[in-house]
Amino acid sequence: MNYWPLLGIAVVVVGFVLRFNPVLVVVIAGLSSGLLAGIALPDLLALLGTSFVENRALLMFLLTLPVIGLLEHYGLRERAREWIASFKGLTLSRFQIVYLLLRQVGSMFGLTHVAGPAQTVRPLVAPMSEEAAERTLGKLTDSQREQVRASAAATDNIGLFFGEDVFIAIGAVLLIQGFYARNGIHIEALTIALWAAPTAVAAFVIHSIRLVLLQRRLEREKEIIDKSLGGDGSRAEG
Repeated sequence: MNYWPLLGIAVVVVGFVLRFNPVLVVVIAGLSSGLLAGIALPDLLALLGTSFVENRALLMFLLTLPVIGLLEHYGLRERAREWIASFKGLTLSRFQIVYLLLRQVGSMFGLTHVAGPAQTVRPLVAPMSEEAAERTLGKLTDSQREQVRASAAATDNIGLFFGEDVFIAIGAVLLIQGFYARNGIHIEALTIALWAAPTAVAAFVIHSIRLVLLQRRLEREKEIIDKSLGGDGSRAEG
C-alpha cells in the first residue's frame, strides 16, 4: 500500500497550525496527495475543476459564513434588537410564531436554504427573540437567555423539518418515493407532499402552543424572582 499520498494530511495540519490561508492549504494538500498517488498533473487539475463545479452550491453556502461574521462585526445583532424594539405589543411567543410560519411556508416552496442557524438564527432571530422577551420580562437571567436562544433554534428547525416535506422536489420526498418504489409500491411525489401537509399544520399548532407556554413559564419565573427580591428588601428594612 502506498502511504505517500497521506502526506496531504500533514500539509493540512501544518498549514492550519501556521494559520495560512485555508483555501490555499487545502488546494496544496490535494495537489500533493494527487501527485504522490501517481495522478498526472493535467488529470489532477481536471479533477479539481470538476469537483469545484459539482460542489459550487456548497461553496456558495460556505461563503455566507464570513459575510455574516462581517455583518455581525459591524453591529447587525444590535440593529436587529433596535428594530424589533420598535414594535409595540410584540412578545417572545408572538415573534417566534410569526417566524415559524414564515420558515414553514418558505420551506413548503423549496426555500430551505434562505434561512438557517448560521444565516438567520444566530445573527437575527436569537437577538430579536431576546429583545422581544425583555420587553415583557425585563432583564433576562443567563438561564432564561439560553432558553430563549434554544427556542429560536428549535423554531427554525421545526419550521424547516415539517415544511420541506410539502415541497415535491425535496430530497426527503424523493427518498420516501424511492423506498416505496423498491418495495413494489408506486406513489406519486405529489401524493406524498399532500399527505405531509396535515403533519406540517399539526407541527405548527403544537409548537405555537409550546411557545406560548414558554412565554408563560418565563413570566412566572419573573414573578417569583420579583417576589424574592421584594421579600429580601422588606426583611433588610425590618
